[in-house]
Amino acid sequence: MQNEIKKPLRLLDGQGHITEPGWARQLFWTYDRKDIHAPKWRIKEWDYYLVTNDSYGVAFTISDLGYLGMVSVSFLNFQEDWSHTETILTPFPLGKYRLGTHSDEGNAQFCNKKLKLKYRTEQGKRTLTCQFKDFYQGQELRVKLTLLQPAMDTMCIATPWKEKPTAFYYNQKINCMPAFGKAILGDKAYVFQKGRDFGVLDWGRGVWTYDNTWYWGTGSGQIDGVPFGLNLGYGFSDRSAATENVIFYDNKIHKLDQVDFGIPRKGDHTYDFMKPWQITSNNGRLAGTFTPVLNRSAATDVKVIATIQNQIFGYFNGTAVLDDGKALEVRDFFCGIEVVHNRY
Repeated sequence: MQNEIKKPLRLLDGQGHITEPGWARQLFWTYDRKDIHAPKWRIKEWDYYLVTNDSYGVAFTISDLGYLGMVSVSFLNFQEDWSHTETILTPFPLGKYRLGTHSDEGNAQFCNKKLKLKYRTEQGKRTLTCQFKDFYQGQELRVKLTLLQPAMDTMCIATPWKEKPTAFYYNQKINCMPAFGKAILGDKAYVFQKGRDFGVLDWGRGVWTYDNTWYWGTGSGQIDGVPFGLNLGYGFSDRSAATENVIFYDNKIHKLDQVDFGIPRKGDHTYDFMKPWQITSNNGRLAGTFTPVLNRSAATDVKVIATIQNQIFGYFNGTAVLDDGKALEVRDFFCGIEVVHNRY
């Protein structure tokens, strides 16, 4: 049973437990760091943006992991089959990034001698600016993008961990934001066009248990001129009250239950990420093949803290069924899927 939250409420009670686990179309839960029953160094907060078309893309992360700040910038070239990510680590930010208690307060920034990264949120739009010196092969990366945010449903979820009730995952995904602007790497410009290109925000707050693996798929685009997107995820926290699996269509959410990515394996313990995947839902409302074209892999290991990331981009072909039973034929829909193992 999927528990949909439809009115405002506090995220955590006096014991630091989620007041009502579930999912929602907007950020109805009120988040306040003072309500958290965990040390500051266990609190995780991040704002992640991904903007792509099927030729190239950029991604930005500002994350406060309590005892470690992790700020990263990625450039993705799908046509030429390469990507590059630079990550800057800082000790013990402990809330100093001021990432905000609501996604509409997204005026976060990080600046040092190499990187200037800024997020600005205004009514109906978001602006991302980045200047990264010596980003790739001695070349500077400069980006300025605008993401439009019309009145629309978003995917929100609040779930606990069974083994630790004061641990929680509070998250919002805003898909299908029309994007336009430019990324300049060295002397080459990569243009993002309104009407063709889209962005997603992954806004997360929480207290996590130490060792987790997440599976997250996201895509934003159009079918016959109508906004269409997918948000699919599983792998951590107690999802008995709700999952984050949804179809976006014409700025509305159509709720799915469970999904499986059907990732091919090499033996019992290793994934073969670049072979075709078979994505399915348990109620038959999403089914199709995901054909990878690029794996942006990255690993950070600083003893106690480690993250191993595989972010695979490719094309989904299949069928998506809306709440009213209408079946959409999805053809060559470009999207990305992450498999990330964290110890932090």
